[in-house]
Amino acid sequence: MAFPTQRMRRTRRTPGLRGLVRETHLRPDDFIYPMFVAAGGDVRREISSMPNVFQLSINNAALEAKRVYDLGIPAVLLFGIPDAKDEAATGAYDPEGIIQLAVRAIKEAVPELIVVTDVCLCEYTENGHCGIVDGSSGEILNDVSLELLARTATSHAEAGADIVAPSDMMDGRVAAIRADLDREGFENTPIMSYSVKYASAFYGPFRDAAESAPAFGDRRSHQMDPANVREALRENALDLEEGADMVIVKPALPYLDVLRRVAESSDVPVAAYNVSGEYSMIKAAAENGWLDERAAVLEAMTGIKRAGADIIISYHAPDVAAWIS
Repeated sequence: MAFPTQRMRRTRRTPGLRGLVRETHLRPDDFIYPMFVAAGGDVRREISSMPNVFQLSINNAALEAKRVYDLGIPAVLLFGIPDAKDEAATGAYDPEGIIQLAVRAIKEAVPELIVVTDVCLCEYTENGHCGIVDGSSGEILNDVSLELLARTATSHAEAGADIVAPSDMMDGRVAAIRADLDREGFENTPIMSYSVKYASAFYGPFRDAAESAPAFGDRRSHQMDPANVREALRENALDLEEGADMVIVKPALPYLDVLRRVAESSDVPVAAYNVSGEYSMIKAAAENGWLDERAAVLEAMTGIKRAGADIIISYHAPDVAAWIS
């Protein structure tokens, strides 16, 4: 039997050949870097479950944003850690709140950087839930929460945010936010919606970082069941109908099949959020010498992009940008 004429190894022999035929490429401008902004002066507090990720005061967040931008990363995603919380989440929509002040400072320090703000109530409520809770039943009140989420998004736009990103998973929040933004003259502010957000076990380190773990219960009444795909497509379609300009699938690596389905069915840019647990697993394995961190991270990020992500939100972003520059 004659040897096959097609030898697949021909184009794998050297780094140059492999690079020439590579189908999926990572670039620094594929990424958004998430940052945690904390109240206080000159804070740089490492998060124990997320090595090399920090809670930063506004002055240090501005410095970090400049460093990130100089690496070629075009955008940051801000999460706020206020100095006080209450039942009405007033810190979320306070014009002088932690995120509003941080947006102004970062835009002043790095005007060209795209500032995306997470829109949710969980970091600002005493109970750590994503919406307003009925005190008697413990139920999260969807429609009551919409008004406060819309106020929060508009206050971020007023502070100078380039994109608002609702992550709460309340029904109808994209439409409510779009209406409020337009009414207040921010019709050009895009909404990047967490359209497909699962009730995932991989958020644990984030809740340490954002100090937003629920005081009781969980988030399964509004975040999606990890077993469902068709539901994800329905959620995504509804957010697009309501006016989302970009959508997010969260988490990324355990949901690459969902990411592919969402990318194929969407006519807007699709982001994948490589979440805290995904980050911390690789960091922990690397610190124990169980795998090569650089190789593992680049393989994971390439897989996310290959599955259909136009944008990758990841705590690995600065390292990736430095490695591939």
